[in-house]
Amino acid sequence: MEPLVRKAHAFAAKAHAGVFRMFSGEPYVEHPMRVAAMLAELGFDPDVVAAGVLHDVIEDCPVSEAELAAEFSPRIAALVVEVTNPEKIPGMSKAARLAGIVQHLAASSYAGASIKLADMLDNSSNVSSVAPEFAKGYLPKMAAKLAVLGHGHPELLARVKKNLENIA
Repeated sequence: MEPLVRKAHAFAAKAHAGVFRMFSGEPYVEHPMRVAAMLAELGFDPDVVAAGVLHDVIEDCPVSEAELAAEFSPRIAALVVEVTNPEKIPGMSKAARLAGIVQHLAASSYAGASIKLADMLDNSSNVSSVAPEFAKGYLPKMAAKLAVLGHGHPELLARVKKNLENIA
């Protein structure tokens, strides 16, 4: 494992310490590590793989973009921001929030879209079996996001599409 990716793993493990996946009960940090492993397997550079490890720290932890930029690099921080859901606005409807997320993802770079696709691939791999009720609301939102991520890695895109087809 690249030193940068090891550093990102240590940072993510600390940021997600004591947090477990909602339905599987596994330590949360295992999810971003699987995302990073997919990106590494496809030959993405260490910055993108590190951003894959860190992809949820701004959204889910008390970590800022500035902190990531200082600890890692502005590029890595920017990639994480590309896949971070925009902040909730008080009074915003769920539909408006989803539209904002979709718009945000549509503007992502190839690397950012690929990180999001790897995230979606990992999330869709077992959601229907471990949380069928949650999956009913989650999967249509995932499909809306997938519709704007065609500029990401084609293999990841195809695998997420296949997962969603198999679940439907």
